[in-house]
Amino acid sequence: MTAFRNPLVVPYRFERSVSVAEAKDSLEREISVAGRLVALRRHGGIVFGDLRDASGDIQVLFRAEDTASFELLNEVTLGSWIGAAGRVTTSQSGETTIAATSWQLLARCRTGWVDGRRGLVDPETRLRRRWIDLWADPAALRRFQRRSRIISSIRRYFEELGFIEVETPILHTLPGGASARPFVTHHNALDANLYLRIAPELYLKRCVAGGLERVFEIGRVFRNEGISPRHNPEFTMLEAYAAYADLGDMMTITEELVAALAVELHGSTCIKADGRTLDLTPPWPRRPMLDLVNDAIGQDLNLGDAVSLAAACREAGVQPEPGWGAGRMVSELYEALCEGHIEGPVFVVDYPVEISPLARAHRNKPGFAERFEAIVNGSELANAFTELVDPDDQRERFLAQAALRASGDADAMPLDEDYLEALRFGLPPTGGLGIGIDRLVMLLTGAKSIRDVVLFPTLKQRPTALPEPKTAAEADEAHEEPRSIRAGTDFPPQVSSS
Repeated sequence: MTAFRNPLVVPYRFERSVSVAEAKDSLEREISVAGRLVALRRHGGIVFGDLRDASGDIQVLFRAEDTASFELLNEVTLGSWIGAAGRVTTSQSGETTIAATSWQLLARCRTGWVDGRRGLVDPETRLRRRWIDLWADPAALRRFQRRSRIISSIRRYFEELGFIEVETPILHTLPGGASARPFVTHHNALDANLYLRIAPELYLKRCVAGGLERVFEIGRVFRNEGISPRHNPEFTMLEAYAAYADLGDMMTITEELVAALAVELHGSTCIKADGRTLDLTPPWPRRPMLDLVNDAIGQDLNLGDAVSLAAACREAGVQPEPGWGAGRMVSELYEALCEGHIEGPVFVVDYPVEISPLARAHRNKPGFAERFEAIVNGSELANAFTELVDPDDQRERFLAQAALRASGDADAMPLDEDYLEALRFGLPPTGGLGIGIDRLVMLLTGAKSIRDVVLFPTLKQRPTALPEPKTAAEADEAHEEPRSIRAGTDFPPQVSSS
């Protein structure tokens, strides 16, 4: 291959013929690759570099007698992007190696590169400087590649079931579709407060009322709540609604989707989570919420026994509030004593109507709603209803929520007259489903925290303000000279993924 004209002048583009992974299958072929130099080792007139792109690592060999502009390699800093052209060979140790005949600098790394022996170990840096984490930890890069693959597969799954993807507003005039505290913003031209959506549910059901019989949406939702290993204020939600369907149909979709994703990523419906093996093979067990609570407290209580439920709450360390009914107390007991201990997968069914303002009343169990949550590894993965389609019933539920809101419950829903008008227009029997994409990715990739599957999670602001941006010249002057082959001596063989 022809030598690049000036290897230290960054070009406007670079012609890469193969990825690193493809190069490994190209023995004895002339190829060109590009990526970041994650390690450099010099031995006299020979320099070894480890080149990394999104598909993996490969060793590149530069020889003084074979490589054009060999002496200029001394100006390349560790962590810089380069392109290299040459023949793919095998080293004496059996490692696939590109014997470079020419190379090209594509971007100079102007900051310190991570320690190749220890990798990027500071958790604060991993989250705040994700662009470093992705290079320093190949497992992190693979996790986000898998996230993209999961979302793509979800889209394909629903499209094959006859659903169409739609987009609904992110700015809402009323927060609705879930019990959560919203973020508030202000629209200057309208001089009106708007809310970042906490769920797309009410707009998606408007679509069904309008004749789009099977719809889904994958998008960001925002809830002004706490941060934890399973909660981020902005997260990605899948919601899907199907006319003529009910809770049972949504169960089938959920368990078959999750099982299919597990097979696609792992080759099996059995996966590892926190050292345990979870079998995601359908059908998943169904357990009523009240049964789980009664098992946990060793009693046989029901929704008509509010006094005993209140006593059980206090014994469990949950203080009942004045507005709570029996259904809310059952829910609080379940969250305190049961949910985190369910390995699953299991469908927790028969939620009290009191805490399910958008779900249709159970056809056989008074006081309960046709609702489930899919619990896997102690965490809610999905929430689904047989949707409430009666506008009069929905108005009463909204009024009950509005009363809670007026009494100080910031998570309660307001009355939404526009949505009630859509119900009066006519909503057929409908099944609805919501799946938290981030938690699903956590499950399928073995991530311990939601921060590990969100590229740029919400973090506490630093106590001191960041400095004002500098010009390129000022930035260069302020930083120490990056390590180069000339300045360094023994470069480690590769960046650790620890």
